[in-house]
Amino acid sequence: MMQKKQSNKAPFSEYEDDFQLFREAVKDIKPLAHDKVIHPVKKIAQHPKKQHHTLEQASIVDTLSDQAEVESINPLDKLSHCPSGIQKRVFKKLRRGQYIIIDELDLHGLNVRQAKKLLLHFLETALQIEGSCVSIIHGKGHRSANREPIIKRQTNHWLKQHPRVLAFHSAQPKDGGTGAVYVLLRRTKLAE
Repeated sequence: MMQKKQSNKAPFSEYEDDFQLFREAVKDIKPLAHDKVIHPVKKIAQHPKKQHHTLEQASIVDTLSDQAEVESINPLDKLSHCPSGIQKRVFKKLRRGQYIIIDELDLHGLNVRQAKKLLLHFLETALQIEGSCVSIIHGKGHRSANREPIIKRQTNHWLKQHPRVLAFHSAQPKDGGTGAVYVLLRRTKLAE
């Protein structure tokens, strides 16, 4: 003979009190018009996108002198310029490459006139925040006549004259080493 399995479920009447309590608790609640949940999306601050700088954009007035004697530089020499007034810890941070690079300029393959024009434009249009750090890739001169670092030498000369340049130092190996330079900029150019 087959036995009936007993159900573990209690009869509906045992739960009637619970249902009644629930109905009382939610009787004043109005149903939602829709069941979609919209989560607000926070915009994440992004670093400025690196711009591609071209000679066509460079229409800045040349205020840098080429008349002064330009010091001789070897391809592997480190470039460094820290005028008085720059704090030691600020310059140390620059030398170590600890500033965020907000933009980069590559002068490879340009002649001196083209490089100067593009460098001037780049420095004038770089982000106007005090302490902005940019990177300028000047190369080591391996492809130039007599394997001289002409653009590197001129970049060193021009950066020392530019009113927006607070300080500069050759980059860390991961950022180009002695073929590039970190440049710390002022917020605005100085009045002439």
